[in-house]
Amino acid sequence: MPENSELTPRQTEILQLVGEHGYATLETLSQRFDVSVQSIRRDIIQLDKLRLLQRFHGGAGPMDSTVRLGYAEKTMRAAAAKKRIGRLAANLVPDGAAIFLDVGTTVEAVASALKERAIRLHVFTNSLACAMLLTGEPDLHLHVFGGSSRGADGSLVGARTLAEIETIHFDFAFIGFSGFATDGTILDYDLEKIAIKQAAMRRSVQSVLVGDHSKFARKAIATVGSPRDFSHLVTDLAPPDFLLSSFAKAKLEVVEAG
Repeated sequence: MPENSELTPRQTEILQLVGEHGYATLETLSQRFDVSVQSIRRDIIQLDKLRLLQRFHGGAGPMDSTVRLGYAEKTMRAAAAKKRIGRLAANLVPDGAAIFLDVGTTVEAVASALKERAIRLHVFTNSLACAMLLTGEPDLHLHVFGGSSRGADGSLVGARTLAEIETIHFDFAFIGFSGFATDGTILDYDLEKIAIKQAAMRRSVQSVLVGDHSKFARKAIATVGSPRDFSHLVTDLAPPDFLLSSFAKAKLEVVEAG
């Protein structure tokens, strides 16, 4: 963490908290330090001016919020939160459903939780990692879409993947993502992977976003969809107010696995 003689002890601790958790709301910080929201807002404004963190509506995140994380770092980051998210997301799925599992470490947590539930499912995925987690489960009919492997996360993409997805009707599609725009638009980086996500969403009765709270303060370069394209967001903490407002207008249900 940068040293700065202009910082108060509280501002220094705010930086530590944001660095550890990826995002902090004004309300959370106000309760943590037992001061008013206005006092915390002034701290955040000062830290933003010093370019030590990034101010958002209702909270603050790290300055490097547009940096794309590597797969190994994603695997380690917020592992406990992702496990809770995975379990809660898996509980949305009834026995006998047909589901699509996207790529990404949080979706892999959903796959692990589905394995623990031991219910009858038809599972379709373009994630080699999810496929490895579910291979050999007697109650799961597993189908791995064909395609070209892209990236360290074992994702399969391309024209073949898209063509195969277009032949299936899903009850649920569990979709990973990298961040949000300020209007609630869901964002990611890789255009080929986004094309797969969007194809699965079109073929699904319900599309479910899964991601931990660090995504609230992150941005990416390309649109996955709007909040209206999804039935649920399963996450570990309440989103900041500016996102909650967009979600409420879109009737996107937020499910917290805190």
